[in-house]
Amino acid sequence: MRLSILTRGLIKDNPTLVQLVGMCPVLAITTTLENGIGMGLAVVVVLALSNLLVSLSRSFTPERIRIPIFVVIIATFVTIVGLVIEAYVPSLHKSLGIFIPLIVVNCLILARAEAFAFSHGPIDSLLDGIGMGLGFTIALMIISAIREILGTGAIAFGGTVLFQLPIPQTISMILPPGAFLVLALVLAVKNAISNRKEEA
Repeated sequence: MRLSILTRGLIKDNPTLVQLVGMCPVLAITTTLENGIGMGLAVVVVLALSNLLVSLSRSFTPERIRIPIFVVIIATFVTIVGLVIEAYVPSLHKSLGIFIPLIVVNCLILARAEAFAFSHGPIDSLLDGIGMGLGFTIALMIISAIREILGTGAIAFGGTVLFQLPIPQTISMILPPGAFLVLALVLAVKNAISNRKEEA
């Protein structure tokens, strides 16, 4: 049961590829794989810890002010994560910019607090946060890798080129229109695979 809570966010209920929530960072920061991993891991930490705290405080949280309380909890963890990234990975902090504090208003995190953590126990809520966060991270990594390869012909991580492909570089793929094109491509492939499995 608890394993299913952890794994359902990876594919079955993936927040990006199935639920289509939290799309702002998906479209904005996925220009490099490094950005995608950095943002994804930040969301995993914030989502898991905020889910845990929302669940722990649900018994004494007044129903009518639960949303403001959720936002304060999420903002606290976002601030901590932002300061840690700025202190230890300043280049990533500079690259992600305003999108780190905007995690506070990411509808994925608020939706999980409202739909799951507020009505489930702490362990289940923590697992849900980790699973959904990892699903979000996987989607960011796929989209980032495709955009970076098509946009620059290589994947670089921390200033080091991991590998380079002999393909034409199309700068448009790392510009905003490229995000929509790659997202549409990934969603089309995912839906085609899902439809084939259902038919089988």
